[in-house]
Amino acid sequence: MTTVQDLDPLALEQQVCFALAVTNRAVLAVYRPLLEPLGLTHPQYLVMLALWDHQKGAGADKPPMAVKQIADALQLDSATLSPMLKRLEGLGLITRTRSVTDERAVDVRLTDAGMALRTRALEIPPAVVERLGVDLSELAHLREVLTRINVAALSAGALQT
Repeated sequence: MTTVQDLDPLALEQQVCFALAVTNRAVLAVYRPLLEPLGLTHPQYLVMLALWDHQKGAGADKPPMAVKQIADALQLDSATLSPMLKRLEGLGLITRTRSVTDERAVDVRLTDAGMALRTRALEIPPAVVERLGVDLSELAHLREVLTRINVAALSAGALQT
């Protein structure tokens, strides 16, 4: 029987960071061919998810989402997000405009094409689940655990500048 004392704390297979890194790469590889027909990379897909979620049930009168709101939702800095937004705008999926209330801020809105893309994107989650072959309850539990770990990491000072 293996005890905690028998485990090498520096063994690669014991590292949470290693398990997260290789799993992240593998799962993103599952997404890649599914997102390709939509013309999106995975980071762009996350931006679109944030915008679709913001727009949900509101219609065209919903206020735009500020770049800072998107950055906060995705835990990215604006400098990382800006090129993605520029590309999404070039694809005709979003518009970016200066905020009327704060000229330093940029507002992002979905275009009609961006809103329509959501219908096609509805096929992505079930396709990912099918390709992973993992039970939905396991995936839900994993998401809950990862969310708790993320909250703990943020509380410990991760991503602070």
